[in-house]
Amino acid sequence: MGEGQPVVIMHGLLGMLDNWQTFARKLAEEYEVYTMDLRNHGKSFHHPEMDYPIMAEDLSMFMDEHQLDKASVLGHSMGGKVAMQFAHHHPDRVDRLMVADIAPQRYEGGHQEILDALMSVKPEKAEERSEIEEHLYSRIKNRAIVLFLMKNLSRKKEGGFRWKPNLPAIMDNYQYILNEIESDKQFHGKTLFLKGGKSGYITADSQQLINHLFPNNYLKEIPKAGHWIHAEAPAETLKEVRKFLVF
Repeated sequence: MGEGQPVVIMHGLLGMLDNWQTFARKLAEEYEVYTMDLRNHGKSFHHPEMDYPIMAEDLSMFMDEHQLDKASVLGHSMGGKVAMQFAHHHPDRVDRLMVADIAPQRYEGGHQEILDALMSVKPEKAEERSEIEEHLYSRIKNRAIVLFLMKNLSRKKEGGFRWKPNLPAIMDNYQYILNEIESDKQFHGKTLFLKGGKSGYITADSQQLINHLFPNNYLKEIPKAGHWIHAEAPAETLKEVRKFLVF
């Protein structure tokens, strides 16, 4: 959507391009903005393999398909790691790199309870969305997370529902999703790291690795936001992205 210099936006784990549509529409007042579903998410294809080098090549093919030789790239969480991996594999195709609340390091996890809860649902047997929502809430006990997950639910024409993400593939590849990005060199392009002030994904230790792999980086904290900075502080996040794109 929009016209101008291209910007590609990628969502996080168990998200989809719809999560960024409001943000993208506002950014499209000045730029040509693409939002994409990563593999095994949203409306994109399902595949048993899923790691950052593979998903970086998915982005490369996406840009080829849309005739984008070069673009600014914004990724949140898992999408941020895809963006970082892409910048290291294809530095000449990245104008500005923007990473939302994630570092290039390996993480210990924390999604197993959510993945187990999703796998415990039998969506094809449900008659109402509320049945699935209440089942998830009985397992997760966090209404905001449950509502976020419910966006992944799709009604089937023949009755019942289905999950849009390829949950078995995500479960099988979860160890790779936690991994650090693979790189033996530095990306010298301008890079913005957006950190949620209430989030623990980017720490002082993270900053050392960030400085090493992305020496031309700028860290900006969004004080009122947690991990989902674009949803919890949309105006502040948009302001920082706009400033960086003309910096």
